[in-house]
Amino acid sequence: MRLIAEIKDRQPEMASWRQHLHQCPEIAYEEEMTSAFVAAKLESFGIEVHRGLGKTGIVGVIHGQDSDDGPVPAIGLRADMDALPMEERTNLSYASRHPNRMHACGHDGHTTMLLGAAQYLAAKRHFEGKVYCIFQPAEEGGHAGARSMINDGLFDRFPMDSVWGMHNWPGLEAGRALAHIGPAMAGADMFVLTIEGQGGHAALPHQTRDPIVAAGMITVALQTLVSRQLSPFDQAVLSLTKLQAGSAFNVIPDTATIGGTLRTMKTETRDEFLQQIETVAKTAAKVTGCDVSMEVRPGYPPTINHEEDAVVARGVISEVLGPDGLETDMTAAMVAEDFSYMLQQKEGAYIWLGAGMESPSLHSALYDFNDELLPMGASLWVRMVEAKLPHQTA
Repeated sequence: MRLIAEIKDRQPEMASWRQHLHQCPEIAYEEEMTSAFVAAKLESFGIEVHRGLGKTGIVGVIHGQDSDDGPVPAIGLRADMDALPMEERTNLSYASRHPNRMHACGHDGHTTMLLGAAQYLAAKRHFEGKVYCIFQPAEEGGHAGARSMINDGLFDRFPMDSVWGMHNWPGLEAGRALAHIGPAMAGADMFVLTIEGQGGHAALPHQTRDPIVAAGMITVALQTLVSRQLSPFDQAVLSLTKLQAGSAFNVIPDTATIGGTLRTMKTETRDEFLQQIETVAKTAAKVTGCDVSMEVRPGYPPTINHEEDAVVARGVISEVLGPDGLETDMTAAMVAEDFSYMLQQKEGAYIWLGAGMESPSLHSALYDFNDELLPMGASLWVRMVEAKLPHQTA
């Protein structure tokens, strides 16, 4: 492992930043304190700061050598800042001080890794061009902070040739990392099926059109979509996660609703399966005389790494973490990530940085970011800048 010595020496300082952020988690578009902390750090490093993109997002601009005359090469490095609306159960000395708020996905660590890289890059400025440090709000919960920043002019105001993201990954050894060639994470859509029947007395079911029976038949029927209608060479997950109906033991209700999520890797699979969900639900409900309507709540698109950039990322991983630090066998995940919006508009790739085999899962109330990763992630960012921009040896 060849971490940058100056960054490695600052690991305790970075850990203190990360643990401070962990104590003060803020959810989507409420990251006021987090943004202020990030901006203050960037300014203390001598970095130009732009605030208010996507409401609470920040872009720090690091000018390299000869970067003010005409078009210059530029790279964007993105970290997410938001937390989750959940209670922490770690009992750490720096556990969340905000009720029903927790950094359970490691965004406090992602923010700190990019701050650590920014500090080093601002001190050295050994590259030509510009580095845009993108601190993004509202990744969690479908709030699409990446899209909000883009809509606020991220790529127009800060023209960059490529953009890069990184996420810690429990279940992959610490000291290893991965950049998928092609799909890295799935697209995610939510849907709600509303079943309209005719309620009545529970003792007289023959006088009703029971939406609860229809809901059961729909639930069973939908399980055949992935198992029997999806090519074994494709990937999709269909999960039904909400079922609501009725309010009394002796009343058959008029309506029932089923909520769920569809995760896909290909646009054509997404479109086909959303249509099939509605068709199967309506067909199954006909047996009971019920009608079905479907509402689709579009989620994030798939996160697709650009092939050439994924190869570059793999080279950087091997350089920083060593040849044994490059993981190549892990398949894409069916979780979703709004960095996908950035990769739809710019070249680049998304990196998984191993958090350790013993780490609690992401979104667990027992999760905590592994501070040993901080100099690894920051070193990866610096070497990525050197891989993409002309530079002198630092």
